[in-house]
Amino acid sequence: MTLPSVIRQPGSRAPDRIVAVEGLGQAFTFELEPGLLLLEAVCKGFAEAGFESGVLELRDVALSEFAYVMPALSKTPANAAFYSDVFKPAGITRITSGAITFGCREGAPFFHCHAVWHEMANQESEAKLSGGHVLPDGSIISERVSVTALGLDGMVFEAVPDPEVNFTLFRPVVSKETNTNAKTRVVALRLRPNQDFTGALEAFCALNSIRRARIRGGVGSTIGAHFDDGRIVPNFATEVFIRDGVVAPGREGALQARINVALVDYTGAVDQGCLLRGRNPVLMTFELVLEVLE
Repeated sequence: MTLPSVIRQPGSRAPDRIVAVEGLGQAFTFELEPGLLLLEAVCKGFAEAGFESGVLELRDVALSEFAYVMPALSKTPANAAFYSDVFKPAGITRITSGAITFGCREGAPFFHCHAVWHEMANQESEAKLSGGHVLPDGSIISERVSVTALGLDGMVFEAVPDPEVNFTLFRPVVSKETNTNAKTRVVALRLRPNQDFTGALEAFCALNSIRRARIRGGVGSTIGAHFDDGRIVPNFATEVFIRDGVVAPGREGALQARINVALVDYTGAVDQGCLLRGRNPVLMTFELVLEVLE
């Protein structure tokens, strides 16, 4: 099965296909507190560590209230793809894994989160595996849990209107350096549509003398998916997050990106695995942070 390598977007093609800002970062952990909105809990954790932006990994996070959308086909030419109606499952929802980009929108804290989870209406029912785009103001923490984050210094992710795709999306922008604990070289990135995801990261690292990097965070979308074990996700509209990833020299010495993702497509099907290099173009956007190791 052959997926398209290009999906036509409604706006003019922006000249800069990768938006990048380099600065410093610091890994830290904090606890999400029960009773708080997920956005409030994330904002509190970053603020107490002295950061206003960064990325966050979610593992085994229980929510007493939960709101999300899935990818959907667009009903108008205004967007290449769109979102479903809002879902609010009853009972406890437990996020198995996910990723958050934390920053600001219109001057207020905001995040972009993709995840997979189990919905359980009651203790007798069988948990349903689902995934999608978690809404920042509709989810409440049910149980205290520790999470791992990377704070950014000298840059923030800011959500701004993007004419090419006709959505408001995160991009990294330069900010003041304020956190003296941040000592790790990092690069915050936003990849624009219709470029191969792994290839773009490999080329960026080679151009910027990055020999080895760990991918932190990672939220976006691809045109379906090709996995390295031969599996294909044929539906082009997806919500994707990176479970783990590195860019490092391969056997021949050239840089290779190895990226393990989870995703949901517009039918609600959830898949996960390592992306096949060279076969996964970005659909709308992909934001992430490179933690430079050498």
